[in-house]
Amino acid sequence: MIAQRPLPPKRWITKPYPNQAEYGEIIDELTQSLGISPALAALLVQRGVTTFNEARLYFRPELGHLHDPFQMNDMDRAIERLQKALSPERSEKILIYGDYDVDGTTSVALVYGFLKNYHAKIDYYIPDRYKEGYGISKQGVEWAAENGFSLIIALDCGVKSVERVAEAKALGVDFIICDHHRPGAELPDAVAVLDPKRDDCSYPYKELSGCGIGFKLLQAYCLKAGIRLDVLYPYLDLVAVSIASDIVPLTGENRVMAYYGLKYLNAAPRTGLKALISVAGFTKGELDISNLVFGLGPRINAAGRIQHAKAAVQLLLAESKDEADEFALAINKHNNSRREFDSSITEQALSMIRQSEALTRAKSTVLYDASWHKGVIGIVASRCIEHFHRPTIILTQSNDKAAGSARSVPGFDVYEAIEECADLLEQFGGHTFAAGMTMPLDNIEPFRQKFEEVVSRTIKEEHLTPLIDIDLPLDFSEISDKLVRIVKQMGPFGPHNMQPIFMTDDVYLAGEPFIMKDKHLKINVRQGRSGHTLTAVGFGLAHVAAHLQPGKPFSICYLVEHNVYNGNVSLQLILKDVKA
Repeated sequence: MIAQRPLPPKRWITKPYPNQAEYGEIIDELTQSLGISPALAALLVQRGVTTFNEARLYFRPELGHLHDPFQMNDMDRAIERLQKALSPERSEKILIYGDYDVDGTTSVALVYGFLKNYHAKIDYYIPDRYKEGYGISKQGVEWAAENGFSLIIALDCGVKSVERVAEAKALGVDFIICDHHRPGAELPDAVAVLDPKRDDCSYPYKELSGCGIGFKLLQAYCLKAGIRLDVLYPYLDLVAVSIASDIVPLTGENRVMAYYGLKYLNAAPRTGLKALISVAGFTKGELDISNLVFGLGPRINAAGRIQHAKAAVQLLLAESKDEADEFALAINKHNNSRREFDSSITEQALSMIRQSEALTRAKSTVLYDASWHKGVIGIVASRCIEHFHRPTIILTQSNDKAAGSARSVPGFDVYEAIEECADLLEQFGGHTFAAGMTMPLDNIEPFRQKFEEVVSRTIKEEHLTPLIDIDLPLDFSEISDKLVRIVKQMGPFGPHNMQPIFMTDDVYLAGEPFIMKDKHLKINVRQGRSGHTLTAVGFGLAHVAAHLQPGKPFSICYLVEHNVYNGNVSLQLILKDVKA
């Protein structure tokens, strides 16, 4: 029997049901015009879909609705410089420079892979995570100048590299920067800085991934050079992987590009991704955003975490099956090593917190160990948040400095908190939920104290409790095969377009709970004391069984899905939490 322990304290926040006076007629019209239930119509209204045409575009995104790339500040200058470099008269050497994570490596594979079809004098460069660190490196700039490159296209980095871009300019090397991180007070003196987060950029969609901005550069180039866009669109498989792995909002252009990127991934993935799909154990044709986040993304990341990220780009650019299979197997081995580091370091980190009363009671977590592998500290930070729900920074030693990776909790901007500690840092960058930094080793303890002070002063108590964001209360009588099919069509799911979570009260056991693998819960439930029975599965919720009693009502929140087993399809609830 599983030992009883208190249920984890989670906040259930149910979104307001659309106001009847304002949205009643709209819900009725959507219900009739789309042939859906009022509950589904209310779901659409919650997501800003209020007309038949908006619903059509939501369920069937169109590539024709991508924004004009020339609305992005500096795009005209970027294309003018790129065309000069590509012209037969100048035929310059172009270097595609990208970060070592999934977003950076997919960006390089995208831009290099596309432009090499039109230009022979082109190469790519990925900095070494451990020797060069994040962003534009001095070593990278010098290598470009020494090897005769006169134009660098920087992807997923560069918007804060003022000093490096100035050094490059002095060496006769121009920069086009394609970045999606927040700029600093001063922009680099590049030919063009493409970043929708610039204060002076009026581009209508601000949440593109780095690879997404690389795609917009190529879209603009195609429009200017008279290249048909359907030549570019198959590269959306790479953009989809970056969107999923970089956890950017799945709204607007991101949702359109992810929707079509998944189509390419499932129908005809590029050779390298096909090999990666195979070693990850997925079946082609069934991939969704979750598979990219937890299956493909970590494997691509593992190349740079364990050895060098150039291997990830080589895989993504592979043209022969044998070559792709070889790279995919090597990267899979790196991923296995990454998992071992991840697991052991996470245990050490959690033990450090539990053995210290001060760390246990703190509003933030800042941990340091010189022996920890730099490649997995971001993952370890996320793992710690699963156990201690608060902003977390994991630090290790790198090049006689402390290098750190930060992760946050919903509702708290960890970048702003780190920015308040900038006087103790040599370098930092990132966004609301994730950031990286370096500092002198002597500053670790002062930084820990100041970061804790900033977090304690600014974080709300509610942010320290795990949140379950519930879309709608639902009666079991409303759960049907049609509802599950339509909910599935609301994907791809991700930040700001999450898979709907429903909630039902007055639920009773319909039989004994069943524990699977000592960790997971399977129960048959019915709403009220009568009514039809549904099966519910709760992964990692085995401990809940001890709190459920026959004849005693409880509440559940859950996803609705189809379970396919031995060719049979049945309705199934995936439990997110139980309140007994």
